[in-house]
Amino acid sequence: MSTPAVADVANKTVTFEGTSYNIQALAEDEFTVLVKGVPVGRIVLSFGAPNGVPEGDNSEDTLYAIAEAWFAATAEAS
Repeated sequence: MSTPAVADVANKTVTFEGTSYNIQALAEDEFTVLVKGVPVGRIVLSFGAPNGVPEGDNSEDTLYAIAEAWFAATAEAS
């Protein structure tokens, strides 16, 4: 079983399965997810539900876990 994704809102990162993902805002509830400056997908909050949209060979499940962690953490921070 994998460990849960952990969001760090102050540093705009999410760590999941040993990888640190940078989160870059595109719009109010839409963000690009990057690894070492390379986009791996987008996360979107749509009607209150987190969604992950992968780019390339990246996993939708990974982006979903990142989206869940990010939007939960940003909701707590507000």
